[in-house]
Amino acid sequence: MDDDALSRLLKAAGDTTRRHILTLLVQEGPLRVTALAAHFDMSLNSVSKHIKVLEEAGLVTRRTLGREHFIAAELEPLRLTGSWFAQLKSIWDLRLAALEKLLVSKDQDDERA
Repeated sequence: MDDDALSRLLKAAGDTTRRHILTLLVQEGPLRVTALAAHFDMSLNSVSKHIKVLEEAGLVTRRTLGREHFIAAELEPLRLTGSWFAQLKSIWDLRLAALEKLLVSKDQDDERA
């Protein structure tokens, strides 16, 4: 697993504004930067900075046509977070199975006593 890529993804998705940008892009498809900025009570420059973080994480791509910049969601990198969460879940599943085994063993010992 690429820890640096996972860190960039989690950093990018950790901000409410960036999650909102991703949601808009998934719901509406590619949008111009100015159209995205219209959804937020902040400057175009601030929205552009959020888009840059999303680009660095690979969660959006930019296509330039003349002076217009279109931003599109790229959800494939989210598989990395899914893999990480699956690893965490498997660790917890093993730990819970070991705990259950211990509890069953203790119950059986108590019944014998």
